[in-house]
Amino acid sequence: MSRKALFPGTFDPFTNGHLDIVQLGLKIFDEIVVAIGVNSGKKHLFDLEQRTHFLELLFGDEPRVTVVHYEGLTAKFAESIGAQFILRGLRTTQDFTYEQQIAYVNEDLTDAVQSVFVMSDQKNASVSSTIVRDLIKYQGAYERYIPEVIYKEINKG
Repeated sequence: MSRKALFPGTFDPFTNGHLDIVQLGLKIFDEIVVAIGVNSGKKHLFDLEQRTHFLELLFGDEPRVTVVHYEGLTAKFAESIGAQFILRGLRTTQDFTYEQQIAYVNEDLTDAVQSVFVMSDQKNASVSSTIVRDLIKYQGAYERYIPEVIYKEINKG
C-alpha cells in the first residue's frame, strides 16, 4: 500500500520552511498532496489562484507531489482523498503544543488518518508566512525566505 500524506496550509506565501517539510516528507511518504486550505474569513496577500500557480511551478518536476485546494475539516479531507497521514512541520515548542491539540481532535474525527510531525531545518526555524508577508508588503528583503521560483514569479511584473 502506498503511503500518502496531506500537507495542509494556507501557504500565503509558501516558505523555505514549508519546502523543508515537503522534502523531508518525500523521504517518508510515497506521495504528498500539498493542500491549500480555503478560508474565506482570512485576508490573503496572494489569492488562491496565485498560490496554486506558485506551488505548481515549484513542484512541476516532482511527480510525487500534487497541489490541490480544499474547504472544511482537514482530517475529513485527508480521509476523502485516501491520505493516511497529515504531515505537519514544527519550528518551536509552541508549534508542537498547537499541533498536538489539532492532532488529538483529528484523531477523534477519523481513525483513518494519523498526524506526523517533522522539524524544519534549523536555518528556517524563524521563518513564518506572516513575517514573509510583511516583508513583501513593506518592501523588505525576503528572497532568502522563499523558494527561488516563487520569488522570481512574485517579482515578474
